[in-house]
Amino acid sequence: MSNTSLKPADIMPSLVVSDVDENKVDLVDRVSDSPWKMIVVYRGQHCPKCTAQLNELAKVHKDFKDAGIEVVAVSGDSHEQLDKHLEKIDINFPIYYGLTIEQMTDLGLHISEPRSDAETDHPFAEPGIFVLNQKNQLQMVDISNSPFVRPDLEQLLGGIKFSRENDYPIREIGRAHV
Repeated sequence: MSNTSLKPADIMPSLVVSDVDENKVDLVDRVSDSPWKMIVVYRGQHCPKCTAQLNELAKVHKDFKDAGIEVVAVSGDSHEQLDKHLEKIDINFPIYYGLTIEQMTDLGLHISEPRSDAETDHPFAEPGIFVLNQKNQLQMVDISNSPFVRPDLEQLLGGIKFSRENDYPIREIGRAHV
């Protein structure tokens, strides 16, 4: 990536991280036949709000899948931290680790320093959701600077379905339209 924040309508560049088996994976690539993809960035295993969000997402995952949306989650955690987190979550979608500071910056995510060693041992991204359409364009982007601000998953699903069914345009805030 180029160290410039992505904006709605941009094509999502390659985003290589690691899976639970330590294989390198590009999150932009589809592993299903779903035309759309949602990448959920979470803070890490230290965050109880993230654990709750991932468990809630697992409950509605089938609804996303049925709507043609592949779902994945990723954090800047290490393999060891992801393994520890898997003991606290019951998910039915792929989860990845190893998001780098450069990748976080390129995605336009807010990056926080741990408050103590008890929290975590590395800077981490605050929550973000990136919804890619069938062309890998950023159809929807939600970036937070706090663990307490996250979209309602049912409302988000409804918005994605509406956008797909009605060819709803990408809203490109801050860009001039001719």
